[in-house]
Amino acid sequence: MNILLVLIPISLALLGLAIAAFFWAVRRDQFEDLDSAALDILRDDPAPPSNPPTDKPS
Repeated sequence: MNILLVLIPISLALLGLAIAAFFWAVRRDQFEDLDSAALDILRDDPAPPSNPPTDKPS
């Protein structure tokens, strides 16, 4: 039963840290643009160079 005297304050401290981290992320606009990361995979890669470099022995 004495372990509850340790675990409850630790869990409340962790909860406070999680809430603080959430509000920090909201204030820093971390949740403003949720769609661009999902659309990045659909964008085309840049075209490869037309003349690939050739290795010439020196």
